[in-house]
Amino acid sequence: MAFAFNYAARSDVGMVRSENQDSGYAGPRLLAMADGMGGHAGGDIASSVVIGSLVDLDDEAPGSSEASRALLQRISSANHELSDMVKQDPSLHGMGTTLIAILRAQNKLVVAHIGDSRAFLVRDGEVSQITKDHSFVQSLVDEGRITPDEAIGHPQRSLVTRVLTGAPEDEPDITVREARDGDRYLIASDGLTDYVAADTVAEVLTAGEAPGPTADRLVQLALKAGAPDNVTIVIGDVIDATRAEKATTQPQVVGAAAVRTRRGTRPIPVTPAEKAAALTLEATGSDNDDEDDTEEVRLAEDGPAGPGRWLRRIAVLVVALVVIGGGSYAAWTWTQRQWFVGEDNGTVAIFQGVSQDLGPVKLSHVEESSSVRVADLPDFYRTRVQGTVAADTLDDARTVVEQLRSEASRCAVARALGEPCATGPGSTPSPTTTTSTPSTTTSTTVPSPTSPTSSPSGTR
Repeated sequence: MAFAFNYAARSDVGMVRSENQDSGYAGPRLLAMADGMGGHAGGDIASSVVIGSLVDLDDEAPGSSEASRALLQRISSANHELSDMVKQDPSLHGMGTTLIAILRAQNKLVVAHIGDSRAFLVRDGEVSQITKDHSFVQSLVDEGRITPDEAIGHPQRSLVTRVLTGAPEDEPDITVREARDGDRYLIASDGLTDYVAADTVAEVLTAGEAPGPTADRLVQLALKAGAPDNVTIVIGDVIDATRAEKATTQPQVVGAAAVRTRRGTRPIPVTPAEKAAALTLEATGSDNDDEDDTEEVRLAEDGPAGPGRWLRRIAVLVVALVVIGGGSYAAWTWTQRQWFVGEDNGTVAIFQGVSQDLGPVKLSHVEESSSVRVADLPDFYRTRVQGTVAADTLDDARTVVEQLRSEASRCAVARALGEPCATGPGSTPSPTTTTSTPSTTTSTTVPSPTSPTSSPSGTR
């Protein structure tokens, strides 16, 4: 039996972040989502580069025997591109991204996974997670040190052990699954899975709605839960190709990969991210190439020019000021319940508040200083601290500082011995390819740190 995808992709910046570092893609043969990391160091660039490198697979339709190789080659190429970008622009050092990609090849689905984003399968009304997090907390679960329930609220749940950073050892796990009519696949960033309960997600996925409304509902639930992180959802339903008239045909690109660089003009497809954005414009027909289109949009939004338009704008401004004044105290109180670890005068410090500023108003202050020098940290951790590491409570922030103190001490010993200071978890075995059928599924072996002090590959 031949299959097709009916799909949808949605993304939202979340309740706190000022930029979207997630990138998502949904097309007739390819579903993919990348959650960038690195803050100012370019998480949005990393995710869009990786997604942009995969979109051509949606047109190539490789055979089932070639799909795994083709997908892995594209991911490897994208990872090399990240490495080249960091060499050309050192300010990008520390950027990286998770990735989950599902490539349809005849009656097979090839799944590539690296990082802590998650993929789920809905089959016969049952929802199951088909990926295992590459994270420090997951390694503790694998070793029996904590339970899955304890992992949900663990303060170090954002520490990932494998992501795409441009390093040679950054390779995803690859599995091959049998497609079955009626299956539904969900790929989600942690903006959903960290803030919406699993049973709630399952209830929405099995409610019988089409991919688009289902994705919209999940995003709204994440925002309602106060998700501070970006939220990206990609859903693909496997359907019989003879019912192809019910399948979506226009590719959808969301998040960082879909950002248009110039208002009212078509982006020039030079980088992979721009190519992905251009593909979306072609597919949807949203092609505003000339100034007439821009003027039409302006008139539709603002109405004709004149005193009436300015009066409307003044009225809107007055209402906005009233709302802002009424909510300012609540907003300030919320910011002061937030914590993060960052750099203060060259040392690691704990801050109360949020790392963003509102114009001249600072929304954070140093709560506790430390003797840990940022310069003594391994390169990777130095970048993480400079980009700030979020914590749920003051005690969680103190735990992060102690972990950084251990890393600095380890580096000092290595340097004293004339040895390089390792910045990651070490080499990773090559990915293995396994095959699952509708009745059985073979899990991919996921390497985990050998001890609870193993160095994670990143903090998100």
